[in-house]
Amino acid sequence: MSLAELKRSATELPEQERRELAAYLLQIGRERSDSWREEMSLRMTEMDAGEKVTQAEFERRIGLHR
Repeated sequence: MSLAELKRSATELPEQERRELAAYLLQIGRERSDSWREEMSLRMTEMDAGEKVTQAEFERRIGLHR
């Protein structure tokens, strides 16, 4: 399937499926990024050491609550 066909198919998806597709594509980009993998490794090390945050703090950090 060509990029043009993928784009055309994406425009025909319902809104929720387009959002899921967008999130999936962003995740693929992050996973392939060395800096993202390094950041996640650091975060996991911190969590393993007991350095955790509350759900509210997590949501604030990722921008759900400002």
